[in-house]
Amino acid sequence: MDRDRVLQVRVSRGVATLTLDSPANRNALSRAVRAQLRTALAAALADDAVRVVVLDHTGRVFCSGMDLAEAAGGAAEDQGVREVPELLETLFTAAKPVLAVVRGPARAGGVGVLAACDVVVAGAAATFAFSEVRLGIVPAVISAVVLPRMLPHLAHRLMLTGEVFDAATAAAAGLVDVAVPDEQVDAAVAAQVTALAAGAPAALAATKRLLRAGGLRGSFDELQELSARFFASEEGQEGIAAFREKRPARWVPAAD
Repeated sequence: MDRDRVLQVRVSRGVATLTLDSPANRNALSRAVRAQLRTALAAALADDAVRVVVLDHTGRVFCSGMDLAEAAGGAAEDQGVREVPELLETLFTAAKPVLAVVRGPARAGGVGVLAACDVVVAGAAATFAFSEVRLGIVPAVISAVVLPRMLPHLAHRLMLTGEVFDAATAAAAGLVDVAVPDEQVDAAVAAQVTALAAGAPAALAATKRLLRAGGLRGSFDELQELSARFFASEEGQEGIAAFREKRPARWVPAAD
């Protein structure tokens, strides 16, 4: 067993599952976790066989945020100030769909990690908190990915109070996409992964860029050109043919 491993990686049927595996420190964003997650993400995003990335966790806690033991006594430049933004940006701008599975508490930077993903599935045991202000720090970096997701008035209150809130509140705020009982988490994840993998790779990547850019910030002429280009593309023509012939498109992973 590799004692230095804090991340499990498994690739199966087009799905790369990256599992935070550092339960002793509540899956905190330690230097080791940041490094291994960054490396695994790069490999998954570069692998043409991978269609969807799933971020899961072992132990009771999804992610407790920055590793406070490492942060104690360190200067500002030692706090992962460049690594964390890079990690969040990689998740946020990834050309492939990224799904987070939250089975337990997420705090501070851990909330930022899940907010940077495209789809968040949470069980009833999941709780959330922007605990930064109670520690004398500011949720500055994570605000870049949290604020586009959340209702402004709820983000305002929850970031200022640092209070703990449940999965139902997170879903109502927009932070969580699918909130289900704990025993239904795996089934909900499987359903979302199947739906995501049914999309064509290039079309998914272009749609993600469109969504992240904010849709109508582009002109209708630009959007029409994008639409027409994909209708005429190899993927578009294959998707149309598959629909008409009532068969799966060739990019859909084969069933076991």
